[in-house]
Formats: sequence, C-alpha cells, structure tokens
Amino acid sequence: MIICHFDLPRCFSRFERPDFPLKFSGASPLAGAVPYAQCYGGHQFGTWAGQLGDGRAITLGEILNSKSERWELQLKGAGKTPYSRFADGLAVLRSSIREFLCSEAMYFLGIPTTRALCLVTTGKLVTRDMFYDGNPKEEPGAIVCRVAQSFLRFGSFQIHASKGEEDLGIVCSLADYAIRHHFPHIENISKSETLSFSTGDNGQSVVDLTSNKCAAWIVEIAERTASLVARWQGVGFTHGVLNTDNMSILGLTIDYGPFGFLDAFDPSYTPNTTDLPGRRYCFANQPDICSWNITQFASTLMAAHLISDKEASYAVERYGTKFMDEYQAIITQKLGLQKYNKQLVNKLLNNLAVDKVDYTNFFRSLSNIKADPGIPEGELLVPLKAVLLDIGKERKEAWASWVQSYIQELVASGISDEERKASMDLVNPKYVLRNYLCQSAIDAAEIGDFGEVRRLLKVMERPYDEQPGMEKYARLPPAWAYRPGVCMLSCSS
Repeated sequence: MIICHFDLPRCFSRFERPDFPLKFSGASPLAGAVPYAQCYGGHQFGTWAGQLGDGRAITLGEILNSKSERWELQLKGAGKTPYSRFADGLAVLRSSIREFLCSEAMYFLGIPTTRALCLVTTGKLVTRDMFYDGNPKEEPGAIVCRVAQSFLRFGSFQIHASKGEEDLGIVCSLADYAIRHHFPHIENISKSETLSFSTGDNGQSVVDLTSNKCAAWIVEIAERTASLVARWQGVGFTHGVLNTDNMSILGLTIDYGPFGFLDAFDPSYTPNTTDLPGRRYCFANQPDICSWNITQFASTLMAAHLISDKEASYAVERYGTKFMDEYQAIITQKLGLQKYNKQLVNKLLNNLAVDKVDYTNFFRSLSNIKADPGIPEGELLVPLKAVLLDIGKERKEAWASWVQSYIQELVASGISDEERKASMDLVNPKYVLRNYLCQSAIDAAEIGDFGEVRRLLKVMERPYDEQPGMEKYARLPPAWAYRPGVCMLSCSS
C-alpha cells in the first residue's frame, strides 16, 4: 500500500511508477544517491543522554529542485542504522500514519515543519510494547519518506562538542556547512548593515553580529525557534518530546512522536506518558523549555569557540523577546483585536482552564460575538453556547463579565463585525488533527482501509475553511478518545 502527497521534485510526481515502492522503502537505491544516518546526541528530559543518532531514519540523499532549493529525503522505519543500538530500526503503521498526517496538517496550518512525501506499508509485522508494560504485540510495519531542507538538529553539534577538543573542529565545519547551504544571507552579511545591539540592563555591552557570522547564525536560530513555539501555542499544539535532539536548526517542527492538540484547555497537558511524572514538556512549559534548549545549543558553540558568552546570552535574550512579540501578536489576531490586552487575555486563559473549554472550537466560535454593548446580559453567551458546556450560574457570570470586557475592546477597535469575523476565521482553525481522529484513521488502516487516512488528509489541507459536510471532523472528542494509546502515547510511538 502506498499513500503519496505532494510531488517533490517533479521527477517523482508519477507515483504510479512500478519501481516507486522499491525506491521509497529503501529496497532499491536512488541513482547517484549516497544514503546515510546522522550521528547526534542530546539532552533528554533535561539530562545529557550521550550519543543517540538516527536509530530508525536513513537519508536517501539530497536533491535540488527547479527552484534550486535543497531537499533531504529521509526514510523513517526502513531498518537498522549504525545508531539503532538494541532496536530494529523499524516503524509501525500506527506511528507512521501519525507522522504522515500531522506533518501535513501543521504545514497547512502555516506552521514550519518537515513534510511527508509518501507512506509505504511493508507487509511485515513489527513487535512493539506500546506502554512499556511487558505486553508487546505485533503490528503492521510501514515506512514514511519525510522531507526537509535539512534534518540537522541541535544534537548534531552537541555530540561532537561533548567529545572534547579532538572533535571541536567538526562542530566548526558543520556550522560552516549549515550557514553556507541553509543561511547563505548570513554568509554575505555586510559591515554596512550595522547589526550591532546593546545588551544587559545598562546597555553598555555591545554585540556586533556583522563581525561574527556564527553569532548572527545562533541569533537567527533562536528567533526562528521562538516564532515556531509561538505558533504552536497559538493553535494549541503540544510537541511532547522537546529534547535537544528533536530541535531543528531551521526552526521546523520535527519528529512527531507523542504529540497532541489541546481539546479541553489544560496548560499542564502532555501527550507523552513518559513525561507524566514531571510534565516537563507540557503545553505551558514549551516556551521555557525551548529557551533552555537554545541555551544548550549556544553552550555548544561557545565550547567550539565560535561565539562568546555575550553573544550566547544575546541569542537567548532574543529568543525571549521574539517569542513574546509573536505570541502576543498571534493572540491579538485570534481575538480580532488591534492591540494586545494582557488583562483580557489572562482572564480568558484562566476561564478556559477552569471550565476545560475546547481550545480550537472556542476561538472559532468567538468570531460570532457582535460588537454591540447593548446586548442583554442573558444573551451574551449565546454565540458561545456550543463550547461553554455544563457550567453553573457562577461560571456563567464569570464568562458574561469577560464577554462584556471583550465587547468593549471590539467597539474600541472600530472594525465591522463582518470584517473582524473574516480575519479571525483566517487565524482560528476549524479543523486540527485531534488524536482521536488520527486513531480512527489508524484503526481502519490496520485492517486495510486507507480511505479515512485520505479523507482526513484532505480535510486538514483546508483547516481554516468551513468545508460543508465535514463538520464531524470538528466535533469534541468522544469518551473513548481519552484512553491511553489515543490521547497519550509513549516516546517510541
């Protein structure tokens, strides 16, 4: 069975070619390609884990498309690599479908991500212990071909810095390679651009990004990462495994294991069963964890004498500033306002958490509120009736108070209801890839029916459109959606 999506490049657009499944299962090499697996290390759950590497991912090679863009084609689940350690390097259909669907869903939400080119079933069974509870079972195997302009991670640099002086030259060479091929504008920074910035509380220290391309590089990586995390928070996406080996230098969402979109709003939500004790990677912690990861990456570059401590501190500072700027802008757009209102946002997030309101459906419904301060108090919550479920009198009063404050802000903005609704619906998706939707598609695929996978993919290609007839894909999760293995998975899933 083969599922394909976009054509990259044109030479692979004819997916019906008889040799396609051989090429994209790793059974037959691509002409001129030199397959390899990456070696990298990483901090996992805050602790240095040493050498990791692509245990079940094999890069087929890199290609240049008609726009001279560099793309890396990587198979996930094709078998053992030099870094598989005790594992088999294979992947099951369950996790392959999740990565295939979510990477595409994120792309159409407008969030930077690796993408999925195709999914090939292997016809073989793979043994997995999903919950690490001593009850393994056989599952159908599959291989995803995922693509990105680079799969280099923070951990690709960390592993060499960890080995001491003898490998620091590799860090430098790898940094030069990354800048030359993926950040060419930094290679060509001119002194005339005057990229100098004051740092610290007194503003007396200066970081000049024109004098050190690696300093400019780490700052851009920090800003790309901050922008990415702000967009995650905007749509309620929780990555689940934000180890440094899962952090892309290009600011892409990478490695879809246990992920989840918020259903009932819960800042402490984590989709990762391994993360339950401390919830290190829960939704609310993502901004701070990624700042910590930037700090680890900056330390690696400092160890290789590529940046100074001031330049490292500035990169982390830029991460924080960029995140707050972008997150506040996103929330302001989601609310349909012209300027950020901290008090209004804080009260809203508190209300959402107290009443466990569905995050996606709430913001989609919010555009139906009219900027009319004369609405009777008993009618204030009518536009939100479908999302404010089973709340008592006290909570209704709290929400009515918030809606009144919100309407005041809407009136002050001076934007018509029609114009505001149109702009809000462009940033508040109606459809996100909820875990239970994934599971329904997986259940059907495991008995040979891939129709739901294809339908779900089509719905997720237009997340901001109403799509008449597809409303069931925007429904609240059913009761079975909260069982382990659906709403939460292990790191290996």
